[in-house]
Amino acid sequence: MQNISVKFDRNHNVEFYRTLQKRVRAYFKENNISKYANTNMVIKTVFMLALYLVPFVLLLTLFQNSWLIFLMWVIMGFGLAGVGLSIMHDGNHGAYSKNKNINKLVGWVLYLAGGSDKMWKIQHNVLHHTYTNVTGMDEDIDPGKVMRFSPHEERLPLHKYQHIYAWFLYGLMTLLWITSKDFKQAHRYAKLGLLETQNTTYRKMLVNIILTKILYYSIILVLPLIFSAAPWWVTVLGFLTMHYIAGLILGLIFQPAHVVPSSNYPLPDESGNIKADWAVSQLINTANFAPESGWFSWYVGGLNFQIEHHLFPNICHVHYKKLSKIVKETATEFNLPYQSEKTFIGAIATHGRMLKKLGQQDSL
Repeated sequence: MQNISVKFDRNHNVEFYRTLQKRVRAYFKENNISKYANTNMVIKTVFMLALYLVPFVLLLTLFQNSWLIFLMWVIMGFGLAGVGLSIMHDGNHGAYSKNKNINKLVGWVLYLAGGSDKMWKIQHNVLHHTYTNVTGMDEDIDPGKVMRFSPHEERLPLHKYQHIYAWFLYGLMTLLWITSKDFKQAHRYAKLGLLETQNTTYRKMLVNIILTKILYYSIILVLPLIFSAAPWWVTVLGFLTMHYIAGLILGLIFQPAHVVPSSNYPLPDESGNIKADWAVSQLINTANFAPESGWFSWYVGGLNFQIEHHLFPNICHVHYKKLSKIVKETATEFNLPYQSEKTFIGAIATHGRMLKKLGQQDSL
């Protein structure tokens, strides 16, 4: 990763975002509503936590049949993804409540997935949201040598088949969280001075990661090994399956929003400047999908409205659908793109075509 010195041009096409911000502020004022969570969001919070925790309690206490216990692990996988997409995400963006302590508490549910909220904030809030699709800055398009998400990265022979094997690797996402990823990021971010953004030091961060992971494994894996009626191998297989399901869901939601043909992958010049307004770059390098699917949008925390989320990450996702009309109209008015696939399947297909293209062509 480069040093954090990349800057967007604040004098290039900035009127779009200024106008959009005024219209969004007017929407909340005219409708006399808060930009934070509402009653429906609180109900969703309870539901998603229950979807993850209730099956866990049942497999520990009530159920005796191994197949039924394994089914509980499967349900927990969907609950874990739902907690991350619909609750933790808003909390760690400061979008759940105007009360910082409530946001912090809600963001801590990431520990239920075995991850670190501070590492997530740096990768997601500081890097991905600021430098979306900027090669060398946005870690979401830097999965390592095994896949090529950017046309500015070296193309290797194995990338020719990434449109086939990528789907399998997406399922490993949260398994990396609970093992090596947080440790590697802490080391890397310490060198870059990014731990300061979370008011912590490398030593404190390591202690936090070690202790929280010990607590996570002790509760989510060791307790079932001791108290579940299922054989140990069913518990281990269920634990891995839970994480694989959650990781696959997360990968399928986030990657089709950015690794798509409409993205332009901006490159800074020798001075580290990008000749584009930040907000306009977000429009170009982000895509929505399934905007009319109510239940789907509900489950994925409104993240099918990725454009709205990237432009207004501090607004709770329950408002994105209404805001999308304002964003689309304003983008059209300024002759700017507004990329949106009608269905989730369509978004997956588009992403797959982009993976194939990146794997078989040196430049786009």
